[in-house]
Order: sequence, then structure tokens, then C-alpha cells
Amino acid sequence: MSRCWSMRGRRPAAAGAALLMLLVVAAGGLGGCRDDTDEPVRIRIATGSPTAVYHAFGQSLATILNRELPGVRASVVVTAASAENVRLVGSGAAELGFTQADVLDTGSATPKVLAVARVYDDLLHLVTAAGGPVRSLADLRGRRVSVGAAGSGTEITATRLLEVARLGGERVRQQHLGLDASVAALRDGRIDAFFFSGGLPVRGVEELADASATRIVDLGEWTEPLRRSYREVYVSRDIPRSVYGMDPVTTVANPNYLIVRADLPESLVREVTRLLMDRRAELAAAHPAAGRMSPRSAIATTPLPLHPGAAGWYRSVKP
Repeated sequence: MSRCWSMRGRRPAAAGAALLMLLVVAAGGLGGCRDDTDEPVRIRIATGSPTAVYHAFGQSLATILNRELPGVRASVVVTAASAENVRLVGSGAAELGFTQADVLDTGSATPKVLAVARVYDDLLHLVTAAGGPVRSLADLRGRRVSVGAAGSGTEITATRLLEVARLGGERVRQQHLGLDASVAALRDGRIDAFFFSGGLPVRGVEELADASATRIVDLGEWTEPLRRSYREVYVSRDIPRSVYGMDPVTTVANPNYLIVRADLPESLVREVTRLLMDRRAELAAAHPAAGRMSPRSAIATTPLPLHPGAAGWYRSVKP
């Protein structure tokens, strides 16, 4: 059985879905009709650790896309996070992904990835046992510290921080563990501290704090040195007592973007952008960080340009 699509008489959301289907079937060389046996359009969302924000956000977004875009099959991919996500999206191994702004390489004249939205800010956590000797960044010298999984945004930000603090190289006994492995290693006494960059609250850190006395080290003084040495994407953000039940601290943060393959059709990306903004309450139920999005903040994706499909949707709702 073949299925033909018409824009006539449809509500705006339904019309958007029909436009998406027209584009999909046209791309498959089927004109305006789609055979029911056709393969669905695959949208793989590169996320991160199962206990981190990217994964919760990505799972909720995949549920929304599957429910509301006919002919689309969305799924999440567990990754080491930012740097790996950029590589996967840029190589065509994923269609969407999450990344920190400081990971992006913007030197190419023809970028392989573009932005859908600025979604929230990642805060760098330096986590240690409350009764331990690590009370400042300088206390990491000579100690066993996880700087994040290889290929993660945490690894990039933490490594840069150690460099500006003159703690790079062998001055710190670095290990490259993801969030879950870092939590387990700290709990077992195999490391003295770990870094993790994520939106508030990070579930793995929350669970650790609930199970044992934990400290987050204040890193507020290092924002400006990072801005001077690297990019001006870094800002200072507070982690209040209400998040983890610990003493409030200030730390280094940088924006998080939802990125997309540059060659994806404009109509598809426009629909993804619409649902990302229109379903913010549902996304926030999966993780509070998602509730901080708005069309006004979402377009601030410097230094990465918006995908034309995303830019078109933002222009259409501009008052």
C-alpha cells in the first residue's frame, strides 16, 4: 500500500510533520508517495553516561521524536560524551548529539556539524570525600584524580584547568574514568577526587552524596584564567546547597549545545527544533536542566552557527 501526503487542511504541527514526510520520501526517490514497507528515517542521538544529563535529555527527546514525527525512528547512543559526540555527528555515525562549547573546532570553512540550540550550561564538578585532604585545586598535586573519560568534554575542560593551574603532566596522577567508574573509584578509595562536567543536578554525584559524606571543591577563581588562556565561553556559576545538600560553591561552567549533521534536510531539523522548544516541560521532567531552555537563549550558539532549519524555526516564532 502506498501513502500520499497533502499539506491541504492540516494544522501547523501536522503540516510540519507532513512536510517532513514529503521530504523524506522525495529523498528516497518516491515522489510524494511512501510505501508502508519503507525503512524509517533514523535519528541517532549521541549522549553520554547513563547517569549523566545528556543521556536523560536524549532519551526524553528520542521519545518525543518517535511519538510525534511520522516515519522517524530515534534512539540514543551511550558515549564518552562531548568530544566523541562531535566526532560521531561529524562523521555521519549519529544525526544529533550534545556537546560542550569548548570542545568544538570552529576552524573549518565548511563545518560538518551545526547547532540546533544552546540547551543549558555544564558546571565542572571537582568531587572528593568530605573528610579527605582535597579542599582546593592545589591539593590535587601528587594525588590520584579522574579527569573524565577519554573523548569527553570533562576531560578537555579538566585538562585545561590543570594546565592553567600548573598542575598538568605528571603533577597529578591522572586517570581517565567516566562518571559511573569515577563514583565507584572514589567510594572504594582508589582515587582521591574526580572531575565531571554536567548540568545540575548530576545524578551520579547526587547518589554519591546521598550515600556518603562528599565535598565539591570551589573552582570559581579559575574562570578568568581559563577565559584568558582558551576561549571566552567559560563563565562562573554557583552550585547552591539545595542541589546536593553540601556547602555552596562557585565553579567553572560552559554552554551545552544540541548539534546536528550539517547535511540534514532543513525541514527535518526545523521539526526537531520545534519539538525541542514546544516540549520543554516534558524534557524538564526527564532532567531539570532541560527546563532552562528558551527560544531567546537557544539561539546563542557562538561560535557554532545554527543549522538553517533551526534558524528558520526561531525566525518564525520571533515576536
